[in-house]
Amino acid sequence: MNRLQRYLFRNLLIATLYSTAGLTLTIWLSQSLRLIEIVVSAGAPMGMFLWLLLLTVPTFLGVVLPLALVGAILFTYNKMATDSELVVMRAAGVGPLSLSQPALVLAVGVMAVVLTLNVWITPAAHRELVRMEYTVRSDYSQLFLREGVFNEVGDHFSVFLRDRDADGNLHKVLIHDGRQPDKPITIMGDRAVMQTGPEGTRFVVYDGNRQELDRKTNRLSQLFFERYAVDLKAVAPQAAERWPDARERSTAELMSGDVPAQDDRMRRGLIAELHHRFSSPLLALTYALVALSALLSGEFNRRGQSSRVTIAVLLVMGLQAGALGLTSLAGKATVFVPLMYAMPLVMLLPALWVMSRGLMLRPGRRHSAGDTAGDKAGDAAGRAS
Repeated sequence: MNRLQRYLFRNLLIATLYSTAGLTLTIWLSQSLRLIEIVVSAGAPMGMFLWLLLLTVPTFLGVVLPLALVGAILFTYNKMATDSELVVMRAAGVGPLSLSQPALVLAVGVMAVVLTLNVWITPAAHRELVRMEYTVRSDYSQLFLREGVFNEVGDHFSVFLRDRDADGNLHKVLIHDGRQPDKPITIMGDRAVMQTGPEGTRFVVYDGNRQELDRKTNRLSQLFFERYAVDLKAVAPQAAERWPDARERSTAELMSGDVPAQDDRMRRGLIAELHHRFSSPLLALTYALVALSALLSGEFNRRGQSSRVTIAVLLVMGLQAGALGLTSLAGKATVFVPLMYAMPLVMLLPALWVMSRGLMLRPGRRHSAGDTAGDKAGDAAGRAS
């Protein structure tokens, strides 16, 4: 690229990075509310929350990047048209391909990034995110005990503690096990600690007693102890085996075709997810050409091109909705899979035609006021150089 194209590319790249950061922060705010609720209710540490928040980025970055590119193109070219920079460039003989080349190069780069995300990074991040959310809900919820209240660890199993010290010791502990209604058990201890090992989590209670009530005979039996262990692995409810979602599957698994599926509907979902990963990067180039055709076609207007920007935004929103709809339909009927590739490719042709249709000044054509101003600005720029 020449110096002018590098100037355009630098402005587009900066605007794309800012747009991506803004959209990412907006989505992060909505995601953080859900993750904070999960982490706080389970009592997981803050580092776990930050790691979960970081894992959410690849899951939506593949959608954010093409939209951020569109925003950058619309902002940059519209601003340059308003400042008469594009008028001067056109008057200096810069053609449509030269004006659009930096945006197209950036669109190809975004396509490569989105493809990399879809094929490798996003499935791994989504799989790790689901695993960590499951870990927070299943493990940390058992380890987090609030002081001064009865904590429900499992079904009919409660733990009460008065306070805890800096070393992790729990003081004045009461454990009630009502899993057997006929023989409820109550354990009281002066001190307790929680131990986590390969075999699971357990309470070790010191200097207390164990009371068991036989409701059939109304007989109470007591056992005084110096040390007593309660296994929480047997107490906590065991989660059922979870079937991995299509987004958690690696691309190699989806391409092999050997992924087991519960029914035909799930198999169609796996096929739709595979083709979505390869077809969605094409949207970046299509969106870029739609935005360029809206701003670089026809006459330039220094007073603004708000109507063209609005049309481009509506077209991009329609294409995005169509892409999501086709992905959903492909999960129900595989006949829609070719349309996932056809829609972005077919839209390239009219966008190219519209963009190149009115840019070149034809000999003998009547110049408008904008063209006259552009010619004067070009002459002034030529004399200055």
